[in-house]
Amino acid sequence: MSTRIRITFSKQGALRYTGHLDLHKLWERATRRAEINLAYSQGFHPQPKIQLASALPLGFSSRCEMADLWVETEIGDDFQARLQAAMPMGLVIQKIEMVEERTPPLQTQVIASEYEVALLDEVDADALNRRLSAVMEADSLPRERRNKPYDLRPLIETLAFSAAPTPSLHMRLTAREGATGRPEEVLAALEIPFEATRVERTRLVFA
Repeated sequence: MSTRIRITFSKQGALRYTGHLDLHKLWERATRRAEINLAYSQGFHPQPKIQLASALPLGFSSRCEMADLWVETEIGDDFQARLQAAMPMGLVIQKIEMVEERTPPLQTQVIASEYEVALLDEVDADALNRRLSAVMEADSLPRERRNKPYDLRPLIETLAFSAAPTPSLHMRLTAREGATGRPEEVLAALEIPFEATRVERTRLVFA
């Protein structure tokens, strides 16, 4: 009998360049090192039962990632410490909680993501605020992704600039199936080079 657990974790440092599929493998390796048995799916090609809430683009850090794991190991007092000890530098487990088996898949519950974008170059606050207002007041922001046209504007739920303690943008973007806003596309609309920023996901919003 397996137990479904939900793990909240941060992803920092060099792990910013670990992709979604590699993150799955990272959890597999870590549980193996910690001697935690994962449950496997049925069928001809059984896979460890791991669900990640939402793919994080390469180069982004995060304070709020989530993963559901189905484990066949008893959840004792030392469970989190054992698992953390098996993790690479940059991944810190913040919380582990039990989840009912019938709870819908984690990735289907995410409706938005919040980001903090540090601006590394000198900023003209007045000019940036004018561009920000133009973006938010626009009826549409036609863009193209993978050679398909789409409208960025309805994917931006909130967008704000703060000058202190360091210049940064704060944005909340829709994150639904087939309708996901990406911070780098918002930056392009604001005429801010992605290379002059540091993006961190700060919150996942659930239905």
